[in-house]
Amino acid sequence: MYRETNKHYKFDWITIILFFMLVGFGWVNILSASHTGDTIDYFDLEHSYSKQLIFIFFTIGLIIILLSIEAKFYERFSSVIYIISMISLVGLFLFGKNVNGATSWYAIGGLTIQPSEFAKVATSLAIAKHISDLNTNIKNFKDQIQAFLIITVPAVLVLLQNDTGSTVVYAAFFFVLYREGLPKYYLVIGVFLILISIFALKFGAIFTSIVGSIIILLAYYLNRKKAVFAKSLLYIIVTVLVASGVRFFYQNILKPHQQDRISLWLRLEKDPEELQRMKQTFAYNLNESEKAISSGGFSGKGFMEGTRTTGKFVPEQHTDYIFSTVGEEWGFLGSAGVVILFVLLLLRILHLAELQKSQFSRVYGYGVAAIIFIHFLINIGMVMGIIPTIGIPLPLFSYGGSGLWAFTILIFIFIKLDSNRINEW
Repeated sequence: MYRETNKHYKFDWITIILFFMLVGFGWVNILSASHTGDTIDYFDLEHSYSKQLIFIFFTIGLIIILLSIEAKFYERFSSVIYIISMISLVGLFLFGKNVNGATSWYAIGGLTIQPSEFAKVATSLAIAKHISDLNTNIKNFKDQIQAFLIITVPAVLVLLQNDTGSTVVYAAFFFVLYREGLPKYYLVIGVFLILISIFALKFGAIFTSIVGSIIILLAYYLNRKKAVFAKSLLYIIVTVLVASGVRFFYQNILKPHQQDRISLWLRLEKDPEELQRMKQTFAYNLNESEKAISSGGFSGKGFMEGTRTTGKFVPEQHTDYIFSTVGEEWGFLGSAGVVILFVLLLLRILHLAELQKSQFSRVYGYGVAAIIFIHFLINIGMVMGIIPTIGIPLPLFSYGGSGLWAFTILIFIFIKLDSNRINEW
């Protein structure tokens, strides 16, 4: 551990206050979602709210450690931290514990640790280190490939553990790369592939290929002076290959429960009886979540007064579906308040990131904001039925020690880096 002398620090208390407000209100909702209706016993570790209280207690100690380490430590040892994190992900294939079909946890006594949560921190540090290196120019293809590899390695390892939700989060780093100068055509290609994929699933590969080809040829005709026919032809070929490949991947690679979730989201199933079966199985959590949120009305039913919450109608309500508790017991006002807190936290982090004198600190700050944003967007979208259910927690809010500690590390490393601005030249 590095200790600093003769240096001055100014911690951003706005970010710290927002952090504890989210953690505190999250615990209140975990208490409501996990209590059994009997007398509340804060020291009975059989209850999720008691365990979360212990996690929060250790979080305070973790914060003290993170803020006491020299700011430059995180930059100097970012590569080492990344390598150790990747080794921990590989180790899961040998020593991991399978929970709900995903081999993503180490079991240590009665405690389980999820390395994929901490891998996001390590990847943020590694990306920041790579981009801020004097020899790196993100506009060069070679440096882009290196950045993509840094992101892809943990994403693939997590995907192989059958943890799709955590894998999707790594897409957040493309926002970071874009901020640092990644060519715009990557963003265009990404949006193009997503749209082609959705259309291919919804309307079929042939229809999508025909419509896509017509649009590309029309664009070529309107821009003949600038457009090259060979390039337009390449776009058509890519459109056909992607549309066909997505259908093949959906029908032959994805597991049945994954197909059902996508089918339900895009309303692909035409048979009413089959659609009803899917709703009763894979959409049960979603349906109950939507009922809980809508029943809260404008001001909610009150703390521990939510009938669907206390009745345990929503499975996993203290983890991935914690926002449904907010909707039922605190209503629109409480839900809007949570969204506002997250937006304020994101805006504050982005504001501080732009103030950084060090590129490493700025890139890392954008990584922090991007990861929190993706978690926040997908979780709330999932709970409200806007995004397919993929199983991803709400940062600082959902139950779980690994998630809470990982986000604490993620945020407070940045707070430490930001506090060192006064010492940087």
